[in-house]
Amino acid sequence: MNTPLKILFFSYMMLALAFGFMHHFIPDSPYTFERLHIFLFNLCSGGTIVLYYTEGLKRLSLKSAGFLVIATVYAILVFLEIYKPAILLSIGLAIIVESIRIKRFSLFPVGFFKKSEPVYEKFHQASLLCLSMGLVISSMVILNNEYFHIIKNMPKLQLNTFFLGFSFPLSLITMSMIFSLMPESDESVVILLKNFGFWSVNLGVIIFFLFIIFERLFPQVIVTLVLFFTVIMIFFLFRKLGYAWQQKNFLSSGIGFLIFTAVTGILYILFEFSPEYTQGKYTWLLKLHAFASLYGWNICGLAIILRIDDFPLKLHSGKVVCFHWLTVIILLPLGIFYTPVSIIALASYFIVLYLILFTQGTPVSLKE
Repeated sequence: MNTPLKILFFSYMMLALAFGFMHHFIPDSPYTFERLHIFLFNLCSGGTIVLYYTEGLKRLSLKSAGFLVIATVYAILVFLEIYKPAILLSIGLAIIVESIRIKRFSLFPVGFFKKSEPVYEKFHQASLLCLSMGLVISSMVILNNEYFHIIKNMPKLQLNTFFLGFSFPLSLITMSMIFSLMPESDESVVILLKNFGFWSVNLGVIIFFLFIIFERLFPQVIVTLVLFFTVIMIFFLFRKLGYAWQQKNFLSSGIGFLIFTAVTGILYILFEFSPEYTQGKYTWLLKLHAFASLYGWNICGLAIILRIDDFPLKLHSGKVVCFHWLTVIILLPLGIFYTPVSIIALASYFIVLYLILFTQGTPVSLKE
């Protein structure tokens, strides 16, 4: 990826994080900055990067660039609660995603059911399908909640819950990156475990999301435990089979963040069972969970895509990984509650992103 594009996505990701702390500086805003925080990272930068990777070009195509522009306008409209044009834009975004997906794969995702289809390709197509479906479903939720009110008395059926779903495509494309670094194998056990990982992750996330909507706490715990052990299985599979490249260090760290989010997610659900639970009591745990997911797990996959032709990078990946963990697990969650820490957290994440995105890579000629 060329430098101007890296600067563009770097700016979007930093701006997204900045809006996550904006409540410190504009405390009386009638609007929810959390929406811009989520959209600028997940939909605008993340969604566009997925499309860029799918098309396999050296620069953004007209479709991908259009997606970024429209997604940005969409994010602003939803932030300002101007829903009617936002609905139209989300349908347009879904059409762009589907046009790219169908060109790269097929109209019906038949590859999901083919034994010969590499699992990383299955995750890749699932990422695109999840992105387009998320846009359509969010529009349906807006229509229901703001205009038609067909479904009522479901507290979890709200926009912010569904907007968080835009992180799922990024999770799936990161899984695609992980499985792409494992060689194809003829061993039936390896093939079985890879495909189990694919179906367990995808179906598990869908079922888990449904249980959230219907507020079924105990089933949420069961599904989360299944996902937790699936991720553990994928981690050991990746450590054993993955190529010993620098990318492996970053993606192993990403799986570590994913395991961490599973643990914090289970803890939060268990706290909801307690009689002392009240809304907002465990906000700190929810924020810790969210930051580990967005700025820990998801950024690992996106960073690999952004530097896909540059590895190995001329940096000490172990030190960067440690600094990344310190930033995401400690500074970012504390920044939600303390203004001075939020500034330090922004500066720290600036350094992490800068090191990952702009450290000199290995010239193609040297690789050859």
